[in-house]
Amino acid sequence: QSIAIAASQILLLALGLTLVVVAGHIALSIGFTTGLSAVVMALVIKAVGPESGWAIVILAMGVGIFAAVVVGLVNGWLVAILDVPSFIGTLGTYGIARGGARIVAGGATVSIRSDEARAFGNGDILGIPVPVAVAGLLALGCHYLLAHTRFGVHTYALGANRASVERAGGNGKRHLMWLFVISAITAGVGGLVYTGRFSAGAANAGEPILLYAVAAVFIGGASLTGGQGTVVGTVIGALIIAVIQFGLVFSGLPPYWQFVA
Repeated sequence: QSIAIAASQILLLALGLTLVVVAGHIALSIGFTTGLSAVVMALVIKAVGPESGWAIVILAMGVGIFAAVVVGLVNGWLVAILDVPSFIGTLGTYGIARGGARIVAGGATVSIRSDEARAFGNGDILGIPVPVAVAGLLALGCHYLLAHTRFGVHTYALGANRASVERAGGNGKRHLMWLFVISAITAGVGGLVYTGRFSAGAANAGEPILLYAVAAVFIGGASLTGGQGTVVGTVIGALIIAVIQFGLVFSGLPPYWQFVA
């Protein structure tokens, strides 16, 4: 269960990123998009009070996802409309999301008291931890989208040759906008799970696992030049990283050996 939960945290950031990478781009802002969503969710719950109930928790989740979508739209606008290289554009929104999350949180971790939020982060469904179930459902959705739909075909084609997609009548810019929004949404869901697990929203919620998420995508077989990669490969990549992390802990090795491995 510990390995599965660790893998699910990485996977939630990596799922949407997989689609972006397949299209030949990168989204560096996902780590702090996670943090922004976590902080926004916690602030909404805290504003209402500890007896919030599921209705307010669901509302807080919706507002947290909305904050993530805004970051995704900005990324899409920069890359698709203004033709800013995705590395540069999303590095800029990385800083904006990081600073924005700290500003709205007042520079501190936003602690909450909500049994419903705690159940979302630490409960289980039919014996499966909720974070694992959420990551699994999103993985199935992203896999279907990428492997079995016209949207997925266009995503691969966009990564292989964007000019050919547009010559064939496809709207490459609009498609790219959607990809960055999807990557922001999956990262935002990671922030919601974080707030539920730890009963707190932190601006740096996704920072420690950002590079793990990027690594999972490429370990899973995606190409930096685009046109190649699968969600199944990303799931395997996330599991490999989680197994290495916890395998070394179970072996009794010092934590810094994880980075060497």
